[in-house]
Amino acid sequence: MMKLLIRHGLVVDPTQALEEPLDVLIEDGRIAALDADISTSDVRVIDATGCVVAPGFIDLHTHLREPGEEYKETIKTGAEAAAAGGFTSIAAMPNTHPVNDNAAVTRFIIEQAAEEAPVNVFPIGAITARSQGETLAEIGEMVQAGAVAISDDGRPVMNAQVMRRAMEYAKQLDIPVIDHCQDLNLSGDGVMHEGYFSTLLGLKGIPAVAEEVQVARDILLAELTGARVHLAHLSTAGSVELVRRAKRKGIPISCEVCPHHFTLTDEAVIGYDTNTKMYPPLRSQRDVDSLLDAIADGTIDAIATDHAPHHLDEKMLDYDQAPFGIVGLETAFGLAMTRLVDTGRIGLSRLIELLSSAPARILGLDRGTLRVGAVADVTIFDPQREWIVDVEQFRSKSRNSPFHGWKLKGIIKATIVGGEIVFEASDTSSETDSTE
Repeated sequence: MMKLLIRHGLVVDPTQALEEPLDVLIEDGRIAALDADISTSDVRVIDATGCVVAPGFIDLHTHLREPGEEYKETIKTGAEAAAAGGFTSIAAMPNTHPVNDNAAVTRFIIEQAAEEAPVNVFPIGAITARSQGETLAEIGEMVQAGAVAISDDGRPVMNAQVMRRAMEYAKQLDIPVIDHCQDLNLSGDGVMHEGYFSTLLGLKGIPAVAEEVQVARDILLAELTGARVHLAHLSTAGSVELVRRAKRKGIPISCEVCPHHFTLTDEAVIGYDTNTKMYPPLRSQRDVDSLLDAIADGTIDAIATDHAPHHLDEKMLDYDQAPFGIVGLETAFGLAMTRLVDTGRIGLSRLIELLSSAPARILGLDRGTLRVGAVADVTIFDPQREWIVDVEQFRSKSRNSPFHGWKLKGIIKATIVGGEIVFEASDTSSETDSTE
């Protein structure tokens, strides 16, 4: 295995309260040394001058579509998109065809990833059989096969008794329950946030309370069972406040937010671009401001992409007929740098905590750190370089992004997984001079 020496970079590692210029030596797939000036022979040198060297990013919430919808994405193409976005590990949601509700599907994902994926792929198993919300899936067998969490994600468990039993089981197995908080009765057939713009556009709305009711339920069940519960893609001010209060009480709750939810508001739906259609929907400016505050004050634990690829033909339908979701692996870091760090909302260490060390803690992974002896999953990025989002250059099979043409700050220079370089940036026309 290649020896690597990363020189002259700013090493930022929240797990060590570290933010200083250091060299990083990688041997046999692990961090071998951190020092101000490392000299060694027979090593490939990566010049990280002007760059940040961080623990590899981890996405808690990726839809890879394989098995069953390979025309949208495959494990290989999704993992390649992840590597280009700086992610060294991704957690694969179970809403495949067939659903990942048994050990056979879990093993298939792991084996396929081992053969074709340049990054680590950690499967998330379904909570219920076929994600139909009625009978618990084969949770224990999936965990034995390699599942790191359970979730029914896009088909949330409406039955509180079933969810309680799932939490009790998950606690015994020491895995988190990840919930897409949505009351299906309240959301109905809505397609965007219920508010001024839904009325203006004549589209059916999804009220904020549809999310908040389920957030409150899950918090109560987490308190009852003692299970670790992770709330996916929170989008409303009310949800954030509920989580804030739960954490003050010591309830084992964690949560994530997606870049699109702290970057865009429901006003973006004007024009009926179906790339602005997602669930949860884009919310009001008040909700966005609350998310930004919660990121800064630590209420929100992690940033996740909710990478949801769809074929162009599907997104070209009328707004109320098109599927929910956008791709996010290749834009998440740039959006976070631009919206959070460049504006002074948070610092680099907090950003890396949100993208790396916190996701590792939530999933119980031996990743998210650059401590000596740790697995050498490393992300190197230039925090100053600007680039233009061009969906035609995405590694993902799908192009459904509302950010095409946006100028973002911060580019991924290299992604290293287990000591192997799996992505290196090349100078392309999509990059711009930061003085423009």
